Amino acid sequence: MRDERLPLVRRHAALRCALGDYAPLGFNATWAYLSATACPAPDLRRDSAALSRALGTLEESRAVHLAEMDAFAGRRRVEKAAGRRTPRASDTAALRFPRWPSSAPPSRLGLIAAVANRHSAFQRIPYPDETLSPDIVVRQLGNLHARLEDCAACYLKALGRLDRRAASELTETVHGIRSLTRPGYSPLNMYLLQWLRFANLLTYASGVSFAIEH
Repeated sequence: MRDERLPLVRRHAALRCALGDYAPLGFNATWAYLSATACPAPDLRRDSAALSRALGTLEESRAVHLAEMDAFAGRRRVEKAAGRRTPRASDTAALRFPRWPSSAPPSRLGLIAAVANRHSAFQRIPYPDETLSPDIVVRQLGNLHARLEDCAACYLKALGRLDRRAASELTETVHGIRSLTRPGYSPLNMYLLQWLRFANLLTYASGVSFAIEH
């Protein structure tokens, strides 16, 4: 990817392949993050320097991630020796939820781009057919969808911020979506899990902005 003698299209494809192995925000959200933080020329298909900057950003994050995983493995060895066979949920959160590992605070611009990318995808997700789960009140699904849409719109309109009311609304919405998911296979999960992934990204992004400002 760093060999500037190669055609830019090959280097661009190689970077996208790298995201197949490491994409802490999910593939598309990570690509949007990298594109935004490669400013001032974020078109990675045409700008060699921007492509190199994106690669450097990804490599730095992956190095931090690997160091965190090494530290986690070390703690687990000690805990297992002490008889604790199951890790705490807080210890595995970094593996289950979107997060941008970095030695410095994540880029708010990058996170806004990631949320905007996934917000567009969220708006295109087909709405679940009420017949998929007759035990679920259709109005409840519609309410959760509208609340998540409102939270995302507030975040993007405020350029990466959520006020306390919107943050509380987002937390309740995440709980509401999670409460409707079912263990194992459920046709409704095909929709709800996509909502939940977007909601988790939005929660993380808004939390980063709050932490930076406070």
